[in-house]
Amino acid sequence: MKTASELTDFYYKTLHPTLQELEKGRKHLRHRILVIGVIYSLVVVLISFALSPLISQSPDILFFIGFGYFALGTIIYKFLIKDYTKEFKQNIIKPLIEAIDDKLSYNSNHHVNQYLFSRSDLFSTPDRMSGNDYVRGNIDGTKIEFSDIHAEKRQKDSKGRESWSTIFKGLFIVAEFNKNFHGKTLILPDTAQSTFGNLIGNWLQSNNFTRDELVKMDDNNFEKEFVVYSSDQIEARYILSHTLMKKLLIFKDKSKQPVYVSFIGNHIHMAVYYDKDLFEPSIFRSLLEYKIAMEYIKTLHLAIGIVDELKLNQKLWSKQ
Repeated sequence: MKTASELTDFYYKTLHPTLQELEKGRKHLRHRILVIGVIYSLVVVLISFALSPLISQSPDILFFIGFGYFALGTIIYKFLIKDYTKEFKQNIIKPLIEAIDDKLSYNSNHHVNQYLFSRSDLFSTPDRMSGNDYVRGNIDGTKIEFSDIHAEKRQKDSKGRESWSTIFKGLFIVAEFNKNFHGKTLILPDTAQSTFGNLIGNWLQSNNFTRDELVKMDDNNFEKEFVVYSSDQIEARYILSHTLMKKLLIFKDKSKQPVYVSFIGNHIHMAVYYDKDLFEPSIFRSLLEYKIAMEYIKTLHLAIGIVDELKLNQKLWSKQ
């Protein structure tokens, strides 16, 4: 697997002619978005003025105008960038993934199966799920797949009005171990202890009736960042060796985002929470900026590098 620096070289040396063409298209698209945005905003303002007598009688109308402005604006924006986004992903992201390892395949329209997301037991079962930028393949003998995921739950108020809330949004990774685990072990962000302190945090963790038994680890740094639940205390401690705990801390530090992990059957599931679509092209910043390039490269390397970080194919995890 190529290093991040090798990928950066590939990005600039091999993909540079394509990047220059895309950069021309980005500038043109940016100008078009700004012009359409100004015209669209003026039209909405004029409509608001025309409806001002009604708004003065019923201020709720202003809320619906504002909601409609942002909703329709989002649809227009996504329509305008659709072709550019597709071109960027096929000509930049796909070659980057293939450069990391030729055993990896990429599909910009697919995502990890909802069954795998639910099987992870990291979050409640979603009522709907969307996603994109699906990658699957084999790294050093380990099967891996990941994608962007947006999982949502449907809710209804007392009047039967429907709304949707986000369960998870970010990068979801599934990799296959060479060992079958008998129990189920979950590693979650330690929000209780960081919010309420050690005493109350430990009590809340111990009395989480929706999870299996709390597992106390003897690594203070790990305990500050994560809380562990398992149906098998002995197996959980076997899985979470000092080396693995250290590598999970390194992964958490690299991602700089909340990290969730589960060990179920012969699979590891990892969710890294991001509040954005990771591989969407920048419209208002140059694709030729080093910082922009590194955002894509680091994200890709981080996702695929989980195999190397956790050494999923090492002989320690021999199948039983």
